[in-house]
Amino acid sequence: MNDISQQFQGWLVQIRRDFHMHPETAYEEVRTTDRIAAILTELGLEVRRFEDMTGVVGLLRSGKDGPTVGLRADIDALKLRELTDVSYKSRNDGKMHACGHDAHVTIMLGVAKHLVETGLGKTLQGNVKFFFQPAEEGGAGAKKMIDRGVLENPEVGAIMAGHMLPDMELGHIGVFEGQSHASADRFRLTITGKGGHGGRPHQVRDPIIAGAHWITAVQSAAARSVDPVDSAVITVGSIHGGEASNVVPRDVILNGTTRAIGEGVRERIRERMQGITRGVEEAFEVQCDLKFDDGYPAVFNDAGISRLLYDTAIDLFGAHKVQYMRPSTGAEDFAFFAQQKPSAIIRLGCGRPGQDFSPLHSPFFDIDERILGLGVELFTAAVQRYLGLAQK
Repeated sequence: MNDISQQFQGWLVQIRRDFHMHPETAYEEVRTTDRIAAILTELGLEVRRFEDMTGVVGLLRSGKDGPTVGLRADIDALKLRELTDVSYKSRNDGKMHACGHDAHVTIMLGVAKHLVETGLGKTLQGNVKFFFQPAEEGGAGAKKMIDRGVLENPEVGAIMAGHMLPDMELGHIGVFEGQSHASADRFRLTITGKGGHGGRPHQVRDPIIAGAHWITAVQSAAARSVDPVDSAVITVGSIHGGEASNVVPRDVILNGTTRAIGEGVRERIRERMQGITRGVEEAFEVQCDLKFDDGYPAVFNDAGISRLLYDTAIDLFGAHKVQYMRPSTGAEDFAFFAQQKPSAIIRLGCGRPGQDFSPLHSPFFDIDERILGLGVELFTAAVQRYLGLAQK
């Protein structure tokens, strides 16, 4: 067990609060990147930055032959005004670390510091590569890092990550079997009919009526085209068409999102939406243009890496604090890492005992900072276990 001293815990709290006070949103994490790079450099890690974007990679070499394991932390904040009254409240108005990314960064920096300062890093049978990734909140920063070759030189064999969960008790750990996060994509449907007088419906081709039928039809498709043990969510978030109460407009535009859990569900939902669109065109004599904007694919966790994290957490905290969790309909760009290498992401319970929790993305979100030291213990032990097992 990698016990964290009170002094080290104090360092973690200080670092986390510094990041919390200075949140930066996607691809604007300049101060955050500078701060991370400075800490990694001070610890003696090899540091790689990018000329064209934020984010940083740190490499800890043990000096021994062996594989390389990756640890990922997202670094961006949300466009949200913080409403807490803590002393370390955001100083950047309209921006807040309301999803725990400040804690994710702190934990992985803590792992690096712990490995270096205790000498454990020199005992590893391989290397540790730290990915401090920008733009998780909608910017697909993981994909851009991968496109820049961060998984090579040396090649990474597996990747692990963690995410805060405020509605889980402090120190409890959630692990996933298979899929952990839904895919998430945007769509835009433009329906073009023939506008005209509201009192002469026989002379128009009403795109609003066509759109209304399309909306109800795709909801039925989601319910009747997907195995009920899987999940599909089709949300129409905006409808725009017309300006006058007595005029049928020529065009209607619908914008929305799709989310899918289960093998092949993402593709099946798209097929059904496209089929319904063709049917609406014929039934209502309108023209439809349905476009999809690919977002994040689903996260599928590697069984071996998930089991490694599960066993490590049980060894550290006890079986009563570790559980397998159901997939979330939230999206996570860790999916891009998981598509490339055996990977797993876990939940880190950060609920504050005796206090009502504020959910992720809430302006009142905060954590029990004791999870920082527990996270360092867990990922340090997981790194040791992986590099040991990888040699067998």
